[in-house]
Amino acid sequence: MEDREQIYSKRVRAGKRTYFFDVRSTRSNDYYLTITESRRHPQGDGFTYEKHKMFLYKEDFDKFVDALKDTVDHVKTELMPEVDFSQFEAKTDEVDVVGESSDLKWE
Repeated sequence: MEDREQIYSKRVRAGKRTYFFDVRSTRSNDYYLTITESRRHPQGDGFTYEKHKMFLYKEDFDKFVDALKDTVDHVKTELMPEVDFSQFEAKTDEVDVVGESSDLKWE
């Protein structure tokens, strides 16, 4: 699938990985979300980047968010209750927002 116009983007830096959450538009003026993981690997004097991309459509947003929240909560409360997850909270320089659009609407 060819990438369409980018409407909104949020970048989350996480060590050697960067996550991109991008809202794009279709030819019929509908919207979808792409989630991309980009991992940096050393190669010679520079780096190469390995990317993995997911497409998420509006009819799946709520199911996806609910499943993600349930899964993270399970890890935090059942598998690792002794871990203080607040130590991993994003610092202001680790999350960037690009091209915010206040008139974006989901139908």
